[in-house]
Amino acid sequence: MSIPIGRSALITSRRETNPASRGAVLAVLGLSAFYFLFPLWWLLVSATKPFGEQFSGSGLWFDGFGLFDNIARLSSQDGGIFWRWMLNSVLYCGVGALIGTLLSALTGYALAKYDFPGRGALFGLVLAAVLVPKVLFTLPLYLMFSDVHLIDNPLAVLLPSVVSPFGVYLSRVFAAQAVPDEVLEAGRLDGAGELRLFWRVGMRMMLPALVTIFLFQFVEIWNNYLLPAMVLGDDRLQPVTVGLVGWNASHVAVPPPLVVIGSLVSIVPLLIAFLALQRFWRAGMTAGAIK
Repeated sequence: MSIPIGRSALITSRRETNPASRGAVLAVLGLSAFYFLFPLWWLLVSATKPFGEQFSGSGLWFDGFGLFDNIARLSSQDGGIFWRWMLNSVLYCGVGALIGTLLSALTGYALAKYDFPGRGALFGLVLAAVLVPKVLFTLPLYLMFSDVHLIDNPLAVLLPSVVSPFGVYLSRVFAAQAVPDEVLEAGRLDGAGELRLFWRVGMRMMLPALVTIFLFQFVEIWNNYLLPAMVLGDDRLQPVTVGLVGWNASHVAVPPPLVVIGSLVSIVPLLIAFLALQRFWRAGMTAGAIK
């Protein structure tokens, strides 16, 4: 008696995933989750303790609750400059990620859907740029911005943040798979221009990839420290990452517990962004595009 192909594959997969392999995978995943979540748990517990007790007692469980008083103290430090830093970070990340995502979508769509001389070489250059750490560009950017008098100017942070080789790469790969050529040809036959096809067809089909690019850009700009620290000397223009490091270096002027409390508050926008945009990560949003 012959076994159906589907049933045979299922039996084979069950044999390959034995309890030992599943246990090893779960153990690795558990250790990884513990490694990444343990600092966040410590930060949450420490920030909710009464002010001055952040580094005393057990750091793994709650001992009193003083979060609202801690936030009030954080708001009153240096005239409330912390919230100015938060606003700066939101502006830098929001504007930079939005423009960077749009430019990545345009470039990736063009590389995927148009045949022009040098397309392969250009895409190879993009791949090479993905492999280069952005920190290597910090000193050349500082020297360039110094020559054009952009030091202590928000543009010195915004301009480099709108360039994302990884975003271009992801857009190109996703556009090649998710935007069918047949749909574009049908739109051209109906008289739609290329720019309209991109906005009305390409952008909608590429939405999951664009959300991913936006989140990657948002987090990357938010966590960027070296470039803003070099090009922004004015405290009121700095993002929250640079401001908190400055507070941490000044143990006398700023109490260390404020750095812990500010670190917890500073990750809230990242959590909100992920929770608000995660529903767009659904694969198959373009299912049924070809009929």
